[in-house]
Amino acid sequence: MRFCCSYNNRFPPRQSMRIHDLKQRLREAGAGPSHEQRILRLWSHALPRDSGKRRPKSFFPSSLMAALPSIEAELAGLARIHTIHPGADGAERLLVALADGQTVESVLLPRDGLCVSSQVGCAVGCRFCMTGQGGLLRQVGSAEIIAQVALARTRRPVRRVVFMGMGEPAHNLDNVMDAIELLGTVGNIGHKNLVFSTVGDPRVFERLPQGRVKPALALSLHTTRAALRKELLPRAPAMTPEELVDAGERYARATGYPIQYQWTLLEGVNDGSEEIEGIVRLLSGKYGVLNMIPFNAVDGVGFSRPSWERCKLIARTLHERGILTKLRNSAGQDVDGGCGQLRARVGEVQVTLHRAGERP
Repeated sequence: MRFCCSYNNRFPPRQSMRIHDLKQRLREAGAGPSHEQRILRLWSHALPRDSGKRRPKSFFPSSLMAALPSIEAELAGLARIHTIHPGADGAERLLVALADGQTVESVLLPRDGLCVSSQVGCAVGCRFCMTGQGGLLRQVGSAEIIAQVALARTRRPVRRVVFMGMGEPAHNLDNVMDAIELLGTVGNIGHKNLVFSTVGDPRVFERLPQGRVKPALALSLHTTRAALRKELLPRAPAMTPEELVDAGERYARATGYPIQYQWTLLEGVNDGSEEIEGIVRLLSGKYGVLNMIPFNAVDGVGFSRPSWERCKLIARTLHERGILTKLRNSAGQDVDGGCGQLRARVGEVQVTLHRAGERP
């Protein structure tokens, strides 16, 4: 049996299952620390139970062997791939169905990366993001986050995991930190290859330095003007761009990982000379890199992306002013690359089919 994540009706998992719940089940079944670590490693790598040199019948106690089929089925029921959308750039956008019928998005990135979701929906309500349009539906449990990684590993190697999918990781901090700890230990992901992305929340800068695994940090900046940031990210915590950069700089110096500052380029909004001057003022001499990502069109949100030539000019100007800047495209832009778009599109199709009296 493989520790992957296909649906199983006999053993529906608990909603928002946590890694803590799984460990509790294993201990109740007689697992010791070494048994627990082996099972977590196999599951997070989507490997068969009999992988490696040690055979489970001789290594696991009989009580654990008796309980494993039920536990494996529960893990298998956490998530399944609903649809796969390959992109021309080598990315694959996965719409992942959770056991309660909700869906989240994961993205297999080029060069062995994976973007995972930490919430179903999002409460921040970023005006340029599809995920935030419907608000927050529920948290994604730490075990459901690992299940996204396990699913991805059935398709290709995963050596980097970024928490940049649906949701605000800071609003699901316990589950995200638990998932990061597992991935950075038995999950075999290098700590600097675990990237916690946030709009900025004081709790992040308190909790991340305390973790056993300290991830790299990506901060959603998007503008250097506090009033505009409040407009673009209406329910983000009240940290000014200056406060956000100062907190990021302290974390970067403490961990040795440069901060990734995220900037979605919106035509006529945050692509002007005032912002360029603001970026130079804020980020000069800071231990970080600015990732500029042209806006990925989302129907009904009222923004557009600057021309590619304009984007290149901005990046070149910042480079010349001493700001390390990378101009990126969202992975899988040709297959609804904006966060939340796949989920929204499938939801619209299902509503249409339902109205027509058909089953999706």
